[in-house]
Amino acid sequence: MTTTIIGFPRIGENRELKFATEHYWKQELTQDELLQKAHELRLKHWQLQKDAGIDLIPAGDFSFFDGLLDAAYLLNVVPKRYKELGLSSLDEYFAIARGFQNDEHSVKALPMMKWFNTNYHYIVPEFDDDTEIKLNGTKIFDEVKEAKDAGFNAKAVIDGPYTLLKLSRFLCKKQAADFADDFIKAYNEILAKVAESGVEWIQIDEPALSFDVNDADHELFTKLYEGILANKAGLKVNLQTYFGDVRDVYEEITTKLAFDGIGLDFVATKKNQELVEKNGFPADRVLFAGVVNGKNIWRNDYEATVATLKKIDAKNIVLSSSSSLQHVPFTAKNEQQLPADIQKHLSFATEKLAELHDLDQILAGGHDDLLEANQDLFQSVKHPVNDQVKERVANLSDKDYQRTPSRAEREAIQKKEFDLPELPTTTIGSFPQTKDVRQNRAKLRHGEISKEEYDQFNRDKIKRIVEFQEKIGLDVLVHGEYERNDMVEYFGEKLDGFVFTSNGWVQSYGTRGVKPPIIWGDVSRTGSITVDETVYAQSLTKKEMKGMLTGPVTIFNWSFPREDITPEASVTQIALAVQDEVLDLEAHDIKIIQIDEPALREKLPLRKSDWFKEYLDWAVPAFRLVHSPVQASTQIHTHMCYSEFGDIVKAIDDLDADVISFEASRSDLTLIDQLVAADFQTEVGPGVYDIHSPRVPSVEEIENIIGKILAKLPTSKVWINPDCGLKTRGEKETFASLENLVEATKKVRGSLHETR
Repeated sequence: MTTTIIGFPRIGENRELKFATEHYWKQELTQDELLQKAHELRLKHWQLQKDAGIDLIPAGDFSFFDGLLDAAYLLNVVPKRYKELGLSSLDEYFAIARGFQNDEHSVKALPMMKWFNTNYHYIVPEFDDDTEIKLNGTKIFDEVKEAKDAGFNAKAVIDGPYTLLKLSRFLCKKQAADFADDFIKAYNEILAKVAESGVEWIQIDEPALSFDVNDADHELFTKLYEGILANKAGLKVNLQTYFGDVRDVYEEITTKLAFDGIGLDFVATKKNQELVEKNGFPADRVLFAGVVNGKNIWRNDYEATVATLKKIDAKNIVLSSSSSLQHVPFTAKNEQQLPADIQKHLSFATEKLAELHDLDQILAGGHDDLLEANQDLFQSVKHPVNDQVKERVANLSDKDYQRTPSRAEREAIQKKEFDLPELPTTTIGSFPQTKDVRQNRAKLRHGEISKEEYDQFNRDKIKRIVEFQEKIGLDVLVHGEYERNDMVEYFGEKLDGFVFTSNGWVQSYGTRGVKPPIIWGDVSRTGSITVDETVYAQSLTKKEMKGMLTGPVTIFNWSFPREDITPEASVTQIALAVQDEVLDLEAHDIKIIQIDEPALREKLPLRKSDWFKEYLDWAVPAFRLVHSPVQASTQIHTHMCYSEFGDIVKAIDDLDADVISFEASRSDLTLIDQLVAADFQTEVGPGVYDIHSPRVPSVEEIENIIGKILAKLPTSKVWINPDCGLKTRGEKETFASLENLVEATKKVRGSLHETR
């Protein structure tokens, strides 16, 4: 057999790419210096794979920001407004991803969305009337040549045309199918140029085949690949899928289209195995079998994997990861702070390379020692059990998931209770985590300051930010979350059942990373988590102070989960722990509590037929479980961002929150039309500016956006806020943006009164 992976983490073992790129943005590195750092990282990562025994090494999976953006940029899917900036190719690329602002220009970034069912975000390509598909740049060709010149047995990697078209926005009369012929021509050129480098294989990623494929989709996919595969330029083409099954196109890709290899995910679903067993697999094609989990961090069960492979009747098999390894941390070797009985069960990206090599050796025969050692490892797993948690879960009944009175009754009670102005203004929760905030946390971690000194620093920060919010006129305030490293990690650290890595960073978008907690045992709350900071902040103002919590579904989805119990069981445990914190805040007279669920849609099954029975039927009740016991006068907020929520609007309304804020500015407020169509009852705060871009929106821009919102939603239902937390931004741009937000809101309020 042969071994390969779909992709490797590009951020570097110590986030070298992040820091180099951000230094470039700050003009502390030249473009040549940034490109050299990227070159060095690619060589290091390829060498790691080769040393681990990986036979076929991906080249082209590297990205400065996002792989789908790379493919779109290569194909010249670049809106005219970015080309008109007159920037270098690299800076134009970054402008698309981050937005751009100087004395002459102010251009928003393209929208971001979640990449299938992961916490990674991709840039949504945009087609308009000026879009002309043609090759624009040399990235993939340069990187393949770079790998070949360095002596690596490389395969070229690129996102496929079907997935790119399915995930794009079309702001023109033409739609996806109208660009098919141009895409065929462009991909034929790509194959021809890749072939010149001397590689044998090109991997074309088409994860969108794991969605439901209707007749129009099937026609588009078939047309694209009949054209592309008619002229392969001597290359072998591997159709790579992941995250789900290919039931709708299995016959097409195995018997009718001239693919040389087909990559299937045998971890995310059992359906692919059923398809192969039922229909067979052609002897003249290579099956790239995704058997090592690219999305979770536990060691591979060799016995189970070997059993799966032996059931697959395929003559030619290449062992592979189930998805790109960019969704797991770089290496577990440095996590020596973890107990040995936990660390030995971890497998990050570099360890997964070794697992593929082990499996290859086991299947070749003569390596029973590897199999036996792995079996011994799995027999030693001991997850901590909490009998009180299990009893509490067992005693839950239907009434524990229902809040009374009705939402409409609560709305009337709360409007009287808070007496807020029309279009109340607030923020999503966090304020910028400036360098001194991070240094304060590091000093505590390294024992350089006492806990009292650490807390006093944070109190000073809280006081300052409360005063700022009062000064500019925000209506509902937040404490700034200076004590929090991450909205999930912070809560995990305060709950029993979680363990944490020291360097387990995973790319979320661009240069932003997250360090997901690991769920190791039963989860429970042993003490207050946010009460002290929130109560202190409330003592500084007569305005309402929001309690800020992370919801149970997001805590679970943004953690690496256990595999010995069901997701529903884990989420229910977390929900009860968060419920305890909600009731504690309420007991301390915090009357507005926000329970963030930005990841609600993230683990939604890719096929609609599975949405409710496999996910929403327990995820939505878990959120209700958190807030069901609170008083009618306590206002429950939630927040969601950077996902397509329009098709689950009814489920979101069923969360039974009182107010929901969501990302809307990057996506041009399109979600509002879907809310109106679904007769959405929850009060809403559509984000009026994009916090993931450094540009500062003008008063007029925000005023215009508010006007668009009020043209579709009743004033009594609308809140005004940014589209996400402000943690990753700088203070200067944040303060200016919020001042403009408040000023714009005041102007709109004034115009409302004038027209009455």
